[in-house]
Amino acid sequence: MELRDYLRILHRNWILLLVLLIAGTGAGTAYALLQTPSYTASTSLYVSVRTEGAATGDLVQGTTFARQMVTSYVDVIPTSLVLSPVIDELGLDDTPAELASRVDATTPLNTVLIDITATDADPAQAAEIANAVASSFTEAVQNTIERPVDEDDASPVQVTITQPATTPEKPSSPNVPLYIALGALLGLALGVAASVLRAVLDTRVHTLHDLEQLTDKPMLGGIAYDSEASKRPLIVHADPRSPRAESFRTLRTNLQFLNVENGPRSFVVSSAGPGEGKSTTTANLAIALAETGARVALVDGDLRLPRVADYMGLEGGVGLTDVLIGRVHLADAIQQWGTGKLFVLTSGPVPPNPSELLGSSAMDNVLAALTEHFDYVLVDAPPLLLVTDAAVLSKKTRGVIMVAASGKTKKQELQGAFRTLETAGGALLGVVVTMLPTRGPDSYGYGAYTYGSTHVVEQAPVQMSRAEAREQRKAARAVAPSAPARRS
Repeated sequence: MELRDYLRILHRNWILLLVLLIAGTGAGTAYALLQTPSYTASTSLYVSVRTEGAATGDLVQGTTFARQMVTSYVDVIPTSLVLSPVIDELGLDDTPAELASRVDATTPLNTVLIDITATDADPAQAAEIANAVASSFTEAVQNTIERPVDEDDASPVQVTITQPATTPEKPSSPNVPLYIALGALLGLALGVAASVLRAVLDTRVHTLHDLEQLTDKPMLGGIAYDSEASKRPLIVHADPRSPRAESFRTLRTNLQFLNVENGPRSFVVSSAGPGEGKSTTTANLAIALAETGARVALVDGDLRLPRVADYMGLEGGVGLTDVLIGRVHLADAIQQWGTGKLFVLTSGPVPPNPSELLGSSAMDNVLAALTEHFDYVLVDAPPLLLVTDAAVLSKKTRGVIMVAASGKTKKQELQGAFRTLETAGGALLGVVVTMLPTRGPDSYGYGAYTYGSTHVVEQAPVQMSRAEAREQRKAARAVAPSAPARRS
Protein backbone atom coordinates (compact mmCIF):
# COMPACT_ATOMS: atom_id res chain seq x y z
CA MET A 1 0.00 0.00 0.00
CA GLU A 2 1.05 3.55 -0.66
CA LEU A 3 1.19 6.41 1.82
CA ARG A 4 -2.17 7.76 0.65
CA ASP A 5 -3.72 4.35 1.35
CA TYR A 6 -2.51 4.47 4.95
CA LEU A 7 -3.75 8.04 5.31
CA ARG A 8 -7.14 6.96 3.96
CA ILE A 9 -7.24 4.09 6.45
CA LEU A 10 -6.42 6.40 9.34
CA HIS A 11 -8.98 8.93 8.17
CA ARG A 12 -11.61 6.23 7.86
CA ASN A 13 -10.89 4.96 11.40
CA TRP A 14 -10.37 8.32 13.11
CA ILE A 15 -13.02 7.53 15.73
CA LEU A 16 -11.21 4.32 16.70
CA LEU A 17 -7.93 6.23 16.85
CA LEU A 18 -9.46 8.91 19.05
CA VAL A 19 -11.04 6.38 21.40
CA LEU A 20 -7.82 4.40 21.86
CA LEU A 21 -5.81 7.61 22.23
CA ILE A 22 -8.12 8.79 25.02
CA ALA A 23 -8.10 5.33 26.60
CA GLY A 24 -4.30 5.16 26.51
CA THR A 25 -3.99 8.65 27.97
CA GLY A 26 -6.45 7.76 30.73
CA ALA A 27 -4.66 4.50 31.50
CA GLY A 28 -1.30 6.27 31.72
CA THR A 29 -2.77 8.94 34.00
CA ALA A 30 -4.45 6.35 36.24
CA TYR A 31 -1.25 4.29 36.50
CA ALA A 32 0.77 7.37 37.43
CA LEU A 33 -1.71 8.46 40.08
CA LEU A 34 -1.86 4.99 41.63
CA GLN A 35 1.91 4.88 42.15
CA THR A 36 3.30 5.73 45.61
CA PRO A 37 5.33 8.96 45.38
CA SER A 38 9.05 8.53 46.02
CA TYR A 39 11.48 11.23 47.13
CA THR A 40 15.19 11.33 46.38
CA ALA A 41 17.84 13.12 48.49
CA SER A 42 21.48 13.51 47.49
CA THR A 43 24.76 14.21 49.25
CA SER A 44 28.27 14.74 47.85
CA LEU A 45 31.60 13.54 49.21
CA TYR A 46 35.16 14.63 48.44
CA VAL A 47 37.95 12.03 48.68
CA SER A 48 41.51 13.21 49.18
CA VAL A 49 44.88 11.88 50.30
CA ARG A 50 46.76 13.48 53.21
CA THR A 51 49.97 15.08 51.89
CA GLU A 52 51.09 17.45 54.64
CA GLY A 53 54.35 19.11 53.62
CA ALA A 54 54.60 17.03 50.46
CA ALA A 55 56.16 18.25 47.24
CA THR A 56 54.18 19.02 44.11
CA GLY A 57 54.89 15.60 42.64
CA ASP A 58 53.55 13.92 45.75
CA LEU A 59 50.35 15.98 45.50
CA VAL A 60 49.84 14.82 41.92
CA GLN A 61 50.41 11.22 42.91
CA GLY A 62 47.98 11.59 45.82
CA THR A 63 45.26 12.98 43.56
CA THR A 64 45.80 10.18 41.06
CA PHE A 65 45.58 7.63 43.85
CA ALA A 66 42.32 9.17 45.09
CA ARG A 67 40.80 9.01 41.59
CA GLN A 68 41.66 5.35 41.38
CA MET A 69 40.25 4.61 44.81
CA VAL A 70 36.86 6.34 44.41
CA THR A 71 35.78 3.82 41.79
CA SER A 72 36.27 1.08 44.38
CA TYR A 73 34.65 3.13 47.12
CA VAL A 74 31.48 3.42 45.01
CA ASP A 75 31.14 -0.37 45.10
CA VAL A 76 31.72 -0.42 48.88
CA ILE A 77 28.86 1.95 49.74
CA PRO A 78 25.92 -0.48 49.05
CA THR A 79 27.50 -3.22 51.24
CA SER A 80 26.69 -4.28 54.76
CA LEU A 81 29.86 -2.59 56.02
CA VAL A 82 28.32 0.80 55.32
CA LEU A 83 24.56 0.12 55.46
CA SER A 84 24.27 -1.96 58.65
CA PRO A 85 25.30 0.97 60.88
CA VAL A 86 22.76 3.14 59.04
CA ILE A 87 19.95 0.64 59.77
CA ASP A 88 20.91 0.55 63.44
CA GLU A 89 21.22 4.31 63.70
CA LEU A 90 17.87 5.13 62.05
CA GLY A 91 16.00 2.07 63.34
CA LEU A 92 14.96 0.92 59.85
CA ASP A 93 13.13 -2.34 59.23
CA ASP A 94 15.09 -2.99 56.01
CA THR A 95 17.85 -5.51 55.54
CA PRO A 96 21.14 -4.28 54.04
CA ALA A 97 20.12 -5.76 50.67
CA GLU A 98 16.73 -4.03 50.76
CA LEU A 99 18.30 -0.71 51.75
CA ALA A 100 20.94 -1.11 49.02
CA SER A 101 18.13 -1.14 46.40
CA ARG A 102 17.20 2.39 47.55
CA VAL A 103 20.73 3.75 47.79
CA ASP A 104 22.84 4.63 44.79
CA ALA A 105 26.46 5.84 44.60
CA THR A 106 28.17 7.29 41.53
CA THR A 107 31.34 9.17 40.74
CA PRO A 108 31.79 11.65 37.89
CA LEU A 109 34.51 10.68 35.43
CA ASN A 110 38.05 11.76 36.32
CA THR A 111 37.02 13.29 39.63
CA VAL A 112 37.47 12.44 43.31
CA LEU A 113 33.83 13.13 44.10
CA ILE A 114 31.20 10.61 45.16
CA ASP A 115 27.48 11.33 44.90
CA ILE A 116 25.16 9.33 47.19
CA THR A 117 21.39 9.32 46.61
CA ALA A 118 18.70 7.74 48.77
CA THR A 119 15.08 7.13 47.80
CA ASP A 120 12.16 6.78 50.21
CA ALA A 121 8.42 7.42 50.39
CA ASP A 122 9.13 9.88 53.26
CA PRO A 123 11.11 12.92 52.04
CA ALA A 124 12.60 13.59 55.48
CA GLN A 125 13.71 10.00 55.88
CA ALA A 126 15.28 10.04 52.39
CA ALA A 127 17.51 12.92 53.49
CA GLU A 128 18.34 11.17 56.79
CA ILE A 129 19.32 7.98 54.97
CA ALA A 130 21.57 9.85 52.51
CA ASN A 131 23.36 11.72 55.30
CA ALA A 132 23.66 8.59 57.45
CA VAL A 133 25.15 6.61 54.56
CA ALA A 134 27.67 9.40 53.92
CA SER A 135 28.70 9.45 57.60
CA SER A 136 28.88 5.65 57.80
CA PHE A 137 31.00 5.49 54.64
CA THR A 138 33.38 8.16 55.93
CA GLU A 139 33.87 6.27 59.18
CA ALA A 140 34.32 2.95 57.36
CA VAL A 141 37.04 4.36 55.11
CA GLN A 142 39.01 6.09 57.82
CA ASN A 143 38.65 3.44 60.54
CA THR A 144 38.38 0.19 58.64
CA ILE A 145 39.26 0.27 54.94
CA GLU A 146 42.19 2.70 55.06
CA ARG A 147 43.13 2.25 58.72
CA PRO A 148 46.88 2.89 59.27
CA VAL A 149 49.18 0.30 60.86
CA ASP A 150 49.94 2.57 63.72
CA GLU A 151 46.64 3.31 65.42
CA ASP A 152 47.95 6.64 66.59
CA ASP A 153 48.44 7.79 63.02
CA ALA A 154 45.62 9.31 60.96
CA SER A 155 44.23 7.54 57.91
CA PRO A 156 45.96 8.58 54.65
CA VAL A 157 42.55 8.93 52.96
CA GLN A 158 40.27 11.70 54.02
CA VAL A 159 36.54 11.85 53.09
CA THR A 160 34.81 15.19 53.39
CA ILE A 161 31.07 15.81 53.08
CA THR A 162 30.81 18.77 50.72
CA GLN A 163 27.03 18.91 50.30
CA PRO A 164 24.75 17.41 52.96
CA ALA A 165 21.37 16.08 51.82
CA THR A 166 18.32 18.27 52.34
CA THR A 167 14.67 17.28 52.48
CA PRO A 168 13.28 17.18 48.90
CA GLU A 169 10.14 19.21 48.25
CA LYS A 170 8.91 17.39 45.14
CA PRO A 171 8.70 13.65 44.48
CA SER A 172 11.17 12.20 42.00
CA SER A 173 8.68 9.56 40.87
CA PRO A 174 6.27 8.84 39.42
CA ASN A 175 6.89 11.10 36.45
CA VAL A 176 3.23 11.86 35.70
CA PRO A 177 3.76 13.71 32.38
CA LEU A 178 5.97 10.87 31.15
CA TYR A 179 3.42 8.19 32.04
CA ILE A 180 0.64 10.20 30.37
CA ALA A 181 2.74 10.65 27.22
CA LEU A 182 3.65 6.95 27.15
CA GLY A 183 -0.01 5.97 27.62
CA ALA A 184 -1.10 8.28 24.81
CA LEU A 185 1.64 6.96 22.54
CA LEU A 186 0.72 3.36 23.31
CA GLY A 187 -2.98 4.06 22.70
CA LEU A 188 -2.20 5.77 19.40
CA ALA A 189 0.03 2.88 18.33
CA LEU A 190 -2.72 0.39 19.17
CA GLY A 191 -5.19 2.51 17.21
CA VAL A 192 -2.97 2.60 14.14
CA ALA A 193 -2.33 -1.16 14.37
CA ALA A 194 -6.04 -1.90 14.82
CA SER A 195 -6.96 0.38 11.90
CA VAL A 196 -4.46 -1.25 9.55
CA LEU A 197 -5.47 -4.75 10.69
CA ARG A 198 -9.12 -3.86 10.22
CA ALA A 199 -8.42 -2.60 6.71
CA VAL A 200 -6.43 -5.74 5.83
CA LEU A 201 -9.14 -8.07 7.12
CA ASP A 202 -11.95 -6.04 5.54
CA THR A 203 -12.56 -7.56 2.10
CA ARG A 204 -15.42 -5.26 1.13
CA VAL A 205 -15.27 -2.73 -1.66
CA HIS A 206 -15.24 0.83 -0.34
CA THR A 207 -13.87 3.11 -3.05
CA LEU A 208 -13.22 3.29 -6.75
CA HIS A 209 -9.58 2.73 -5.87
CA ASP A 210 -10.49 -0.72 -4.50
CA LEU A 211 -12.09 -1.64 -7.82
CA GLU A 212 -9.08 -0.47 -9.77
CA GLN A 213 -7.09 -3.16 -7.99
CA LEU A 214 -9.55 -5.88 -9.10
CA THR A 215 -10.08 -5.09 -12.77
CA ASP A 216 -8.59 -3.00 -15.54
CA LYS A 217 -12.03 -2.18 -16.91
CA PRO A 218 -13.10 1.47 -16.68
CA MET A 219 -14.82 2.86 -13.61
CA LEU A 220 -17.96 4.27 -15.17
CA GLY A 221 -19.08 6.20 -12.11
CA GLY A 222 -19.98 6.32 -8.47
CA ILE A 223 -23.43 6.80 -6.98
CA ALA A 224 -23.61 8.44 -3.57
CA TYR A 225 -25.52 6.80 -0.74
CA ASP A 226 -29.02 8.11 -0.13
CA SER A 227 -31.00 7.07 2.93
CA GLU A 228 -34.20 8.03 1.05
CA ALA A 229 -33.41 5.83 -1.95
CA SER A 230 -36.11 3.30 -1.06
CA LYS A 231 -38.71 6.09 -0.98
CA ARG A 232 -37.42 7.88 -4.09
CA PRO A 233 -35.74 5.26 -6.28
CA LEU A 234 -36.03 7.36 -9.46
CA ILE A 235 -33.98 10.27 -8.19
CA VAL A 236 -33.24 11.60 -11.69
CA HIS A 237 -36.98 12.16 -12.14
CA ALA A 238 -37.93 13.00 -8.53
CA ASP A 239 -35.11 15.45 -7.79
CA PRO A 240 -33.26 16.21 -11.03
CA ARG A 241 -31.02 18.86 -9.50
CA SER A 242 -29.72 16.77 -6.62
CA PRO A 243 -26.07 15.66 -6.52
CA ARG A 244 -27.14 12.03 -6.71
CA ALA A 245 -29.13 12.68 -9.88
CA GLU A 246 -26.08 14.39 -11.35
CA SER A 247 -24.03 11.28 -10.61
CA PHE A 248 -26.33 9.28 -12.90
CA ARG A 249 -25.82 11.88 -15.63
CA THR A 250 -22.08 11.46 -15.20
CA LEU A 251 -22.59 7.73 -15.58
CA ARG A 252 -24.61 8.45 -18.73
CA THR A 253 -21.77 10.54 -20.15
CA ASN A 254 -19.19 7.86 -19.43
CA LEU A 255 -21.42 5.22 -20.98
CA GLN A 256 -21.69 7.27 -24.17
CA PHE A 257 -17.89 7.28 -24.45
CA LEU A 258 -17.61 3.50 -24.41
CA ASN A 259 -16.35 1.99 -27.65
CA VAL A 260 -19.59 0.74 -29.14
CA GLU A 261 -18.93 1.34 -32.81
CA ASN A 262 -18.66 -2.35 -33.56
CA GLY A 263 -21.77 -3.48 -31.74
CA PRO A 264 -25.27 -2.55 -30.66
CA ARG A 265 -25.89 -0.12 -27.83
CA SER A 266 -27.50 -2.80 -25.72
CA PHE A 267 -26.21 -3.36 -22.20
CA VAL A 268 -26.90 -5.76 -19.36
CA VAL A 269 -26.76 -4.30 -15.85
CA SER A 270 -25.99 -6.86 -13.16
CA SER A 271 -24.20 -7.29 -9.84
CA ALA A 272 -22.42 -9.97 -7.86
CA GLY A 273 -25.14 -10.34 -5.24
CA PRO A 274 -28.58 -8.98 -4.36
CA GLY A 275 -29.32 -5.62 -2.80
CA GLU A 276 -26.49 -3.70 -4.48
CA GLY A 277 -28.67 -1.20 -6.34
CA LYS A 278 -28.55 -2.59 -9.89
CA SER A 279 -32.27 -2.12 -10.63
CA THR A 280 -32.24 1.45 -9.29
CA THR A 281 -29.11 2.19 -11.28
CA THR A 282 -30.62 0.77 -14.47
CA ALA A 283 -33.86 2.74 -14.13
CA ASN A 284 -32.14 6.06 -13.36
CA LEU A 285 -29.60 5.55 -16.14
CA ALA A 286 -32.44 4.94 -18.59
CA ILE A 287 -34.15 8.17 -17.53
CA ALA A 288 -30.88 10.09 -17.80
CA LEU A 289 -30.27 8.75 -21.32
CA ALA A 290 -33.81 9.65 -22.37
CA GLU A 291 -33.23 13.23 -21.16
CA THR A 292 -30.74 13.69 -24.03
CA GLY A 293 -33.47 12.92 -26.58
CA ALA A 294 -32.24 9.39 -27.25
CA ARG A 295 -34.72 6.57 -27.73
CA VAL A 296 -34.24 4.23 -24.76
CA ALA A 297 -35.71 0.80 -24.07
CA LEU A 298 -35.59 -0.45 -20.49
CA VAL A 299 -36.10 -4.20 -20.20
CA ASP A 300 -36.69 -5.96 -16.91
CA GLY A 301 -34.68 -9.14 -17.49
CA ASP A 302 -34.86 -10.19 -13.85
CA LEU A 303 -37.53 -12.85 -14.24
CA ARG A 304 -37.03 -14.08 -10.69
CA LEU A 305 -37.36 -10.94 -8.56
CA PRO A 306 -38.52 -8.11 -10.88
CA ARG A 307 -38.36 -4.54 -9.61
CA VAL A 308 -38.58 -2.26 -12.63
CA ALA A 309 -42.39 -2.17 -12.83
CA ASP A 310 -42.66 -1.08 -9.19
CA TYR A 311 -39.95 1.53 -9.55
CA MET A 312 -41.41 2.99 -12.74
CA GLY A 313 -45.00 2.89 -11.50
CA LEU A 314 -46.17 0.70 -14.40
CA GLU A 315 -48.50 -2.26 -14.74
CA GLY A 316 -46.33 -5.39 -14.71
CA GLY A 317 -48.92 -8.06 -15.43
CA VAL A 318 -47.92 -8.27 -19.10
CA GLY A 319 -44.32 -8.11 -20.14
CA LEU A 320 -41.23 -9.91 -21.40
CA THR A 321 -42.31 -13.44 -20.53
CA ASP A 322 -45.57 -13.00 -22.45
CA VAL A 323 -43.62 -11.84 -25.51
CA LEU A 324 -41.13 -14.71 -25.28
CA ILE A 325 -43.85 -17.41 -25.25
CA GLY A 326 -45.73 -15.69 -28.10
CA ARG A 327 -48.75 -14.70 -26.06
CA VAL A 328 -48.34 -10.95 -26.71
CA HIS A 329 -46.63 -8.93 -29.41
CA LEU A 330 -43.68 -6.81 -28.38
CA ALA A 331 -45.43 -3.60 -29.44
CA ASP A 332 -48.38 -4.43 -27.18
CA ALA A 333 -46.22 -5.29 -24.16
CA ILE A 334 -43.86 -2.34 -24.23
CA GLN A 335 -45.03 0.77 -22.36
CA GLN A 336 -44.04 4.38 -22.75
CA TRP A 337 -42.86 6.04 -19.56
CA GLY A 338 -43.48 9.73 -19.11
CA THR A 339 -43.62 12.08 -22.07
CA GLY A 340 -40.16 11.39 -23.50
CA LYS A 341 -38.72 8.57 -25.57
CA LEU A 342 -38.29 6.09 -22.75
CA PHE A 343 -40.12 2.78 -23.21
CA VAL A 344 -40.25 0.03 -20.61
CA LEU A 345 -40.71 -3.70 -21.09
CA THR A 346 -41.59 -5.14 -17.72
CA SER A 347 -40.85 -8.73 -16.78
CA GLY A 348 -44.39 -10.01 -16.86
CA PRO A 349 -45.40 -13.13 -14.90
CA VAL A 350 -42.55 -14.97 -13.16
CA PRO A 351 -41.87 -18.15 -15.17
CA PRO A 352 -40.57 -21.50 -13.87
CA ASN A 353 -37.67 -21.52 -16.36
CA PRO A 354 -36.14 -18.01 -16.55
CA SER A 355 -32.72 -19.09 -17.87
CA GLU A 356 -34.23 -21.09 -20.74
CA LEU A 357 -36.47 -18.22 -21.76
CA LEU A 358 -33.66 -15.67 -21.68
CA GLY A 359 -31.41 -17.98 -23.70
CA SER A 360 -34.03 -18.76 -26.34
CA SER A 361 -34.14 -17.53 -29.93
CA ALA A 362 -37.25 -15.55 -29.04
CA MET A 363 -35.09 -13.42 -26.76
CA ASP A 364 -32.69 -12.90 -29.66
CA ASN A 365 -35.61 -11.64 -31.74
CA VAL A 366 -36.76 -9.28 -28.98
CA LEU A 367 -33.30 -7.78 -28.52
CA ALA A 368 -32.82 -7.51 -32.28
CA ALA A 369 -36.07 -5.59 -32.67
CA LEU A 370 -35.27 -3.29 -29.76
CA THR A 371 -31.71 -2.51 -30.86
CA GLU A 372 -32.96 -1.78 -34.36
CA HIS A 373 -35.43 0.89 -33.26
CA PHE A 374 -33.86 2.25 -30.08
CA ASP A 375 -30.61 4.09 -29.47
CA TYR A 376 -30.04 2.35 -26.15
CA VAL A 377 -31.33 -0.90 -24.71
CA LEU A 378 -30.76 -1.50 -20.99
CA VAL A 379 -31.52 -4.92 -19.53
CA ASP A 380 -31.81 -5.31 -15.77
CA ALA A 381 -30.52 -8.81 -15.02
CA PRO A 382 -30.28 -10.95 -11.83
CA PRO A 383 -27.02 -11.17 -9.85
CA LEU A 384 -24.27 -13.18 -11.55
CA LEU A 385 -23.29 -15.30 -8.57
CA LEU A 386 -26.82 -16.51 -7.86
CA VAL A 387 -28.07 -17.56 -11.30
CA THR A 388 -26.79 -17.75 -14.88
CA ASP A 389 -29.37 -15.36 -16.36
CA ALA A 390 -27.01 -12.37 -16.59
CA ALA A 391 -24.26 -14.50 -18.13
CA VAL A 392 -26.72 -15.80 -20.74
CA LEU A 393 -27.89 -12.29 -21.60
CA SER A 394 -24.34 -10.97 -21.80
CA LYS A 395 -23.68 -12.97 -24.96
CA LYS A 396 -26.74 -11.47 -26.63
CA THR A 397 -25.80 -7.85 -25.91
CA ARG A 398 -22.79 -5.59 -26.08
CA GLY A 399 -21.71 -6.56 -22.59
CA VAL A 400 -22.32 -6.22 -18.85
CA ILE A 401 -22.15 -3.14 -16.65
CA MET A 402 -21.33 -4.43 -13.18
CA VAL A 403 -22.78 -2.72 -10.11
CA ALA A 404 -20.95 -3.00 -6.77
CA ALA A 405 -22.17 -1.53 -3.48
CA SER A 406 -19.63 0.32 -1.35
CA GLY A 407 -19.26 -1.24 2.09
CA LYS A 408 -21.34 -4.28 1.11
CA THR A 409 -19.90 -6.07 -1.91
CA LYS A 410 -16.95 -8.28 -1.02
CA LYS A 411 -13.92 -8.30 -3.25
CA GLN A 412 -13.88 -12.09 -3.60
CA GLU A 413 -17.56 -12.04 -4.60
CA LEU A 414 -16.89 -9.44 -7.26
CA GLN A 415 -13.92 -11.41 -8.55
CA GLY A 416 -16.14 -14.51 -8.67
CA ALA A 417 -18.69 -12.59 -10.74
CA PHE A 418 -15.93 -11.51 -13.12
CA ARG A 419 -14.80 -15.13 -13.52
CA THR A 420 -18.37 -16.30 -14.09
CA LEU A 421 -18.85 -13.71 -16.79
CA GLU A 422 -15.52 -14.59 -18.42
CA THR A 423 -16.33 -18.31 -18.37
CA ALA A 424 -19.68 -17.66 -20.05
CA GLY A 425 -17.96 -15.67 -22.80
CA GLY A 426 -19.55 -12.35 -21.87
CA ALA A 427 -17.81 -8.99 -21.91
CA LEU A 428 -17.38 -6.74 -18.91
CA LEU A 429 -17.74 -3.13 -20.07
CA GLY A 430 -17.17 -1.32 -16.77
CA VAL A 431 -18.08 -1.05 -13.12
CA VAL A 432 -20.37 1.32 -11.22
CA VAL A 433 -20.02 1.77 -7.46
CA THR A 434 -23.21 2.52 -5.56
CA MET A 435 -23.91 3.54 -1.96
CA LEU A 436 -20.70 5.57 -1.74
CA PRO A 437 -20.48 7.66 1.44
CA THR A 438 -20.99 11.39 1.01
CA ARG A 439 -18.46 12.29 3.71
CA GLY A 440 -15.11 11.02 4.82
CA PRO A 441 -12.10 9.66 2.92
CA ASP A 442 -14.22 7.33 0.79
CA SER A 443 -16.69 10.01 -0.29
CA TYR A 444 -17.50 10.48 -3.93
CA GLY A 445 -19.52 13.67 -4.13
CA TYR A 446 -20.97 15.76 -6.91
CA GLY A 447 -21.87 19.41 -6.83
CA ALA A 448 -25.49 20.33 -7.19
CA TYR A 449 -25.77 22.25 -10.41
CA THR A 450 -28.29 24.77 -9.22
CA TYR A 451 -28.21 28.43 -8.32
CA GLY A 452 -31.52 28.48 -6.50
CA SER A 453 -33.53 26.20 -4.36
CA THR A 454 -33.77 22.61 -5.51
CA HIS A 455 -37.04 21.88 -7.22
CA VAL A 456 -38.39 18.45 -6.41
CA VAL A 457 -40.64 16.82 -8.94
CA GLU A 458 -42.98 14.38 -7.29
CA GLN A 459 -42.84 10.94 -8.82
CA ALA A 460 -46.21 9.56 -9.80
CA PRO A 461 -47.17 6.28 -11.43
CA VAL A 462 -48.38 6.54 -14.99
CA GLN A 463 -52.15 6.26 -14.89
CA MET A 464 -53.94 6.44 -18.26
CA SER A 465 -57.43 6.10 -19.61
CA ARG A 466 -58.27 3.57 -22.31
CA ALA A 467 -58.03 6.25 -24.99
CA GLU A 468 -54.61 7.28 -23.75
CA ALA A 469 -53.55 3.62 -23.68
CA ARG A 470 -54.55 3.21 -27.32
CA GLU A 471 -52.52 6.31 -28.23
CA GLN A 472 -49.55 4.91 -26.34
CA ARG A 473 -49.72 1.57 -28.21
CA LYS A 474 -49.79 3.46 -31.51
CA ALA A 475 -46.67 5.35 -30.49
CA ALA A 476 -45.01 2.12 -29.39
CA ARG A 477 -45.77 0.44 -32.72
CA ALA A 478 -44.22 3.39 -34.49
CA VAL A 479 -40.85 2.78 -32.86
CA ALA A 480 -40.99 -0.94 -32.05
CA PRO A 481 -42.65 -3.19 -34.62
CA SER A 482 -43.90 -6.57 -33.54
CA ALA A 483 -41.24 -9.19 -32.81
CA PRO A 484 -41.81 -12.62 -34.32
CA ALA A 485 -44.15 -14.47 -32.06
CA ARG A 486 -43.53 -17.98 -30.80
CA ARG A 487 -46.31 -20.28 -29.77
CA SER A 488 -45.99 -22.08 -26.48
